[in-house]
Amino acid sequence: MKAIFSLAALIIALGLTVVLVKKQLGAVPATVAPATSAAPGSSSAPAPTNQVQHVGQQVQGLMQQARPAASEP
Repeated sequence: MKAIFSLAALIIALGLTVVLVKKQLGAVPATVAPATSAAPGSSSAPAPTNQVQHVGQQVQGLMQQARPAASEP
């Protein structure tokens, strides 16, 4: 009898989880359309590939900097 109630509680919990996950996924917009109102030459945000390259260059620059010397006690 205890096993039946445990199995029923597990199935109810799983069903509730599925319903909540579907509800959450339905609330998230699938895609975001790019803004087309700005002129092509005056883009306020960099293109994703340019942004990735820029961040990569920043990381490389930081990696090339000398680390501060550790002070030994």
